[in-house]
Amino acid sequence: QVQLADAGGGLVQPGGSLRLSCAASVSIFSIGHMGWYRQAPGKKREVVASITSYDTTNVADSAKGRFTISRDNMKNTLYLQMNSLTPEDTALYYCYTDRASSRFWGQGTQVTVSS
Repeated sequence: QVQLADAGGGLVQPGGSLRLSCAASVSIFSIGHMGWYRQAPGKKREVVASITSYDTTNVADSAKGRFTISRDNMKNTLYLQMNSLTPEDTALYYCYTDRASSRFWGQGTQVTVSS
């Protein structure tokens, strides 16, 4: 079992920044794949970014150039740095990880971009 605790969401004005964090209950050093999804009201959940144990990253086209995913293996924490936020980024953001053929999810953290 892996427990993930998302944090860092909030209300931010358009053009602002937020950094989400996802603390894992186990060492993430050996976890190969971690990432972030988001789900806006009335929309399907979509992947935002992912990262492998080799720090290979993949970012959705809608977030490229604005969002950066990273991981700190010493702190067992995943991050999502979000810059130049727009109202279209408003959603509930979830971190996830895959381990032993199972996918584990955080509880989600709300990001609201509004003036």
